[in-house]
Amino acid sequence: MRTTMDLPEDLLEEAKSISGAGSKTAAVILALKDYIDRKKIAELRKLKGAIRVDHDLTTLRRPGKR
Repeated sequence: MRTTMDLPEDLLEEAKSISGAGSKTAAVILALKDYIDRKKIAELRKLKGAIRVDHDLTTLRRPGKR
């Protein structure tokens, strides 16, 4: 989808340089994916302790004990 945006050139160039992206479009896509990932991780962290697990994790992690 084509979208016209007015982005600060210095930020865009820095994002492109840091990410190693070959184009401005690739840099923006990488930044958006990173932002989405961070938000999803933050939501998962909010669930920490909300789910009770009644399994012995040590036993489950042993090879052949599944």
